[in-house]
Amino acid sequence: MEGKKLIPPDQKDYKYGLETAFKLAGEKQASLNIEEQCNKAGASFKYVNGKKTIFLDYLGIPCIITLPEMDVSPAAASHETLQPRDRLLILHYLINADGSQPEGNRITYKEIPDGATYFPTFYKRAIKPLLDNFANEGNKLLDISAGLGGIKADYGDLSVTINAFQRVPLTFVLWYGDDELAPEGNILFDSNITGYLPAEDITILCEIIAWKLVRLQGKF
Repeated sequence: MEGKKLIPPDQKDYKYGLETAFKLAGEKQASLNIEEQCNKAGASFKYVNGKKTIFLDYLGIPCIITLPEMDVSPAAASHETLQPRDRLLILHYLINADGSQPEGNRITYKEIPDGATYFPTFYKRAIKPLLDNFANEGNKLLDISAGLGGIKADYGDLSVTINAFQRVPLTFVLWYGDDELAPEGNILFDSNITGYLPAEDITILCEIIAWKLVRLQGKF
């Protein structure tokens, strides 16, 4: 294998992977008591025009899921279109929810099952963009995160907590560094996180939020 280059999957493979993931999510959803699952996720359920309809918030955006199509969309046309990864994360949150409430006990990615193994990837995809763009502009991060419902927290030199979902708070932490120490960052989770999302989904969620913050930076 030495010297063999890794070739990234093409768009067909990526599309196929998403289609497979949506299919699996649909099969899992069909086996659940959806009203009970909504209670566990902090979502609401009712019939709208004869269709089973679920309402939940994602990054401060009210979203609607219609069944059995499993169509996921923002409740208001004024919100940006949800990308396939966003829609899949919303479905995974709903079907995996175990009902556990946030306890206020913060943990790192390495403390999540499989987190230590995948931490280098997590760091590169989710923490490094924050450091590259906000290490010297922490106050700007605080202002920008307000657009995602972020509130100031008490970790590091500056930190902000964003509720990705009702029961999944994420805390983004920066240490500014000095003449001897380079700036550093981390993302903390409530210990209930594993009752809603596995390590792979957590990486994707944090990456999405990190780059949303980076893109919003240009508006300030």
